[in-house]
Amino acid sequence: MPHFDAPADDRLARFDTHRPLLFSIAYRMLGTSADAEDVLQDAYLRWQRADLTAVRSAKDFLSATVTRLAIDHLRSARVRREVYVGPWLPEPLVGVDDRDPLATASMAESLSTAFLVLLERLTPAQRAAFLLREVFDFEYPEIARILDISQANARQLVQRGKQHIAKGRPRFRSNAKVANDLAHQFLAACTTGDTGTVLSLLAKDAVAYADGGGKFAAARHPVSGADRVARFVVSVVAKWHSGGSVTLSPVNGGPGLLFHTGGRLRAVMTVARSRGKHLDRVFLVMNPDKLGATTPTL
Repeated sequence: MPHFDAPADDRLARFDTHRPLLFSIAYRMLGTSADAEDVLQDAYLRWQRADLTAVRSAKDFLSATVTRLAIDHLRSARVRREVYVGPWLPEPLVGVDDRDPLATASMAESLSTAFLVLLERLTPAQRAAFLLREVFDFEYPEIARILDISQANARQLVQRGKQHIAKGRPRFRSNAKVANDLAHQFLAACTTGDTGTVLSLLAKDAVAYADGGGKFAAARHPVSGADRVARFVVSVVAKWHSGGSVTLSPVNGGPGLLFHTGGRLRAVMTVARSRGKHLDRVFLVMNPDKLGATTPTL
């Protein structure tokens, strides 16, 4: 039987102290704010029932609880994603810039759409081990305890995660300011319909991914090639302009383009580069299920 050895208000205060970290773990694991909030709610219920006399560290207990719940959630979500209509993209966090606590973990790029898409290459256990080590700086003994495995297995999971991620990562560490400036130029050119500038900023093998989830008209297959991508995004933004407002805003720690109509957010565009001075990926989220609650509650 659990020991209720701390007032409910005290438990809530201790939970809220670690909430930014817990949301950061859950969101990076699951890719959607809604799923992350569900995991945090479940974790809080378990925290309320926990015997605090057996809890050495609230941070460690809560981080472990959230990670394990996220792994279980991700395993069930993978089944749904196999039948997802069109490309699956993470839910955008609108209003989160590079100064936000969510974006200033030890690897700042880990909040970007491009990075979250790369994480889809990993198994749930690899994803958890990789994030805990490479983003949140947990030591291997802590990771082993959280995942209930040996330290050797924890190291192996992290190493395999690194190998999978490396296949899609830049060959050099990109300059954040240069990347942001490039993204701003590209998105600004999209808003003015400057196809020439848009094309000049794209890599020859650029690809655009549009996530409509089968609920919003969107390209169900990636659009490939600089010329096709340029014409595609300029056409899309022109349609946005004709039906509502288009604005630049921080999204997932970098610049993004927002489309509003009827007082509601309808679409979000972000971009990424892997090499050189050109962008090679464009991401458009149009699935209304991913645009309802874009700012996390911390």
